[in-house]
Amino acid sequence: MVDFELSEEQAALRGISRDLLTSDCPPRTVRAVVAAGLDVDDKLWERGARMGWPGLATPEDSGGAGQGLAELCLVAEELGRAAAPGPFLETALASWAAARGTAPLTPELAEGRLKAAFVHQGSLAVRRTGRSLVLSGRATTVHAAGCADRLLVVLTGDEPYVLLVPTAAARTERRTTLDLTRSWYDVLFDDVAVADDQVLATDSGEARRWVDAMAVLTAADALGVGERLLEMTVGHVTVREQFGRPLGSFQAVKHKAADMLIALRGLRAAAYYAALAFDADREDASAAASVAKAFASECLPAVAGEALQSHGGIGFTWEHDLHLYLRRATVDALVHGTAAHHHERVLARLERARLTRRAA
Repeated sequence: MVDFELSEEQAALRGISRDLLTSDCPPRTVRAVVAAGLDVDDKLWERGARMGWPGLATPEDSGGAGQGLAELCLVAEELGRAAAPGPFLETALASWAAARGTAPLTPELAEGRLKAAFVHQGSLAVRRTGRSLVLSGRATTVHAAGCADRLLVVLTGDEPYVLLVPTAAARTERRTTLDLTRSWYDVLFDDVAVADDQVLATDSGEARRWVDAMAVLTAADALGVGERLLEMTVGHVTVREQFGRPLGSFQAVKHKAADMLIALRGLRAAAYYAALAFDADREDASAAASVAKAFASECLPAVAGEALQSHGGIGFTWEHDLHLYLRRATVDALVHGTAAHHHERVLARLERARLTRRAA
């Protein structure tokens, strides 16, 4: 059984998070961060840290709130709805992973005194030189690496590793991307020595765990973006008139809004099932994470397209906020695995299950 009803505590977390982002992260703040070339607004980070977002899933005995991925998804959804900048989710995962790996920096991450970025995509390799580990290669699409104090590096190949290394040991190169609401970097590791206490895990299951968690959180962010796009669209077609009638009174426009709503309800079910399966350590948790991210990567661009069509020409203007969400939606669909990548993962899992049943 999976219960999709929010508890009182979860509903309160979502409500308080939404209120904070409404007051502290309106579109003008997002635009100001963009104009200044920053990774995060300091005031927003301080408020989010006081709210406990970075330590939300960290165990209580390690300085956190002892919640899970489902609660982090509630925050991720609200961050997406506000198009908020900042590595809140990445820091929360780093704090959680550090606690599971008994790293000494857990309290600083959980309290938001340190920020972290999530490193997985790219061409990375770890080799052993004597008794030391050395990390080399280039990581791509790393969010907010410029302001991060630590890098949660996850390798899921033949030699899996989960590492927590200082950002100062690597070089960061900011990239210009379609997404204006978040900053994206390449991170270069030039034979970086990895200390023993920076190795959180060498287990493939543990490495896969954090990649799956990041995929689910990205799906939740996409859900929040889509919900805001739907709200903006309904608001626009309600007041915008054509031929003396509100746009929303036309059947074709109603169908567009209904299609957006149906798609977002499906995404909500997929994302929160994946989060609850992750927290319950279900056998299908990894597959559920891929289903959620594949659903997000496919449905969110469609929702964004419907929103743009419904807004008409005004949706293309710089002054209108719609483009901020369109850009974020496009990048959410691509990072942490495209739809094709996650479909392949689900297919491979089904094929392995079929072969196992045949062998039995």
